[in-house]
Amino acid sequence: MDKHFAVYLVFFACYGGLLGLCLAMNRHHVQVLHGNPGRPRRLVLRLAGWSLLGVALCLSSQAWGWAIGPVAWFGLLSLAALGLVFLLPYAPRFAAWLIVVGPPLVLPPFFL
Repeated sequence: MDKHFAVYLVFFACYGGLLGLCLAMNRHHVQVLHGNPGRPRRLVLRLAGWSLLGVALCLSSQAWGWAIGPVAWFGLLSLAALGLVFLLPYAPRFAAWLIVVGPPLVLPPFFL
């Protein structure tokens, strides 16, 4: 796997996982989606969030090996968390849409 391509995959997997964990909380769910989540939705969001973080760790370890992979994963996880922390107060709806529109906007240069 190309290292530059892996950076984007791991970043968006981390961002999606953190967004899922964030939306599993009542406060942020109301802030972004304007409604209280039910118990089943909270459980699904938590499961999806932790699963995406695990997938990101596996992708990172596959791209850089187990010596550097977890370090790169933690750095990209921190960067994704920083982006989410700054987007939630100022643009909560865009924070949710970024996971949908971000990858198609970033990935085309890798396929040219």
